[in-house]
Amino acid sequence: MQERIKRWTRELMMIPGLSGFEGPVRRYIRGELSKLGIASRTDMLGNLIATVEGDAGLPSVMLIAHMDQLGLIVRKIEASGLIRAERVGGVPERALAAQEVLLSVGGGRTLAGIIANKSHHATAPEEKYRVLPYQELYIDCGFPDAAEALKAGVNVGTPIVYAPNFVELAGGRIGGTSVDDRAACAVLLELARAAKDVRPTIHLVFSVLEEFNLRGAVTAAQVLQPGICIQLDLALATDTPDMGQRGDVRLGAGPVMSMFSFHGRGTLNGCIPHPALVRLFQGTADAENINLQRSAHIGALTETSYVQLVGKGVACIDMGFPARYTHSALEVCDLADLESLTRLVIGALQRIDTRFSLDRDGYAE
Repeated sequence: MQERIKRWTRELMMIPGLSGFEGPVRRYIRGELSKLGIASRTDMLGNLIATVEGDAGLPSVMLIAHMDQLGLIVRKIEASGLIRAERVGGVPERALAAQEVLLSVGGGRTLAGIIANKSHHATAPEEKYRVLPYQELYIDCGFPDAAEALKAGVNVGTPIVYAPNFVELAGGRIGGTSVDDRAACAVLLELARAAKDVRPTIHLVFSVLEEFNLRGAVTAAQVLQPGICIQLDLALATDTPDMGQRGDVRLGAGPVMSMFSFHGRGTLNGCIPHPALVRLFQGTADAENINLQRSAHIGALTETSYVQLVGKGVACIDMGFPARYTHSALEVCDLADLESLTRLVIGALQRIDTRFSLDRDGYAE
């Protein structure tokens, strides 16, 4: 299992797929689902949805992992051929200067670029510790003028991502671009292999536009009307010196169950999980001897923030894998955590039967 997850994660991480431009990622995943004998469909926004029918008397389960990644989009081409860009998603400005990027110019073609960093020899003392706002940054693709950039296929609206990268680290850990959320897409592909072995109807949703205000999954939920939604994404690892005060989530220590999330920065939304799902996952972890970590944090949102409000309400929970250095060009996770997350979700799905209830009054809160 871990080798399959590793291969899928690596191959997915190498495919550019800015939020709103997920087509190459979707086509890859559709092909992998087809190899597993699972049919899929694409909705108007671009979500890839695969349904494995089960017992209609049980609540249906929607599993989500988002295909898109954050990045930039061309705003202006200077007369000099240098490129100005807007951010798409929560791109940290302090992680941008001197990064290699990739511009998707259509027809599967890409161009390399470098986000400029002022020459050290000309940097004044007062500039050395200043983080440049993204509006002041520019991208150098080597073009001598704007006409050459346009001729190469670059134009206003061209998507830009961190240059795809996959790095093998010690102890089964991996790093690179778009671990968020391609690692979870790999987990969802592995879950697709086991979907026929569980009782409820399962909707596998590889969603779009998560980094662009969490839009894609809501449309899918409105159509599917699931009883349960399980969102798969990263969880903030807190085992580095700069993160210790945020919680106790360790890389390599197992999957993570979010007990509370709240954005609190402009978007006043978040998710407190349904108690039935908390009990389901904790009980499964205990029964299968899987160490289940817990998180509660402010500053991030997931798709369940909106999915939970669809129709008459959807029972939601966020399940994740620990990750370091999130939203940078080099994120890090542990393959063992991805495997244990997969086993935990499979085990939980297998425990949803006629005795399972979503009645909130059946749970002490």
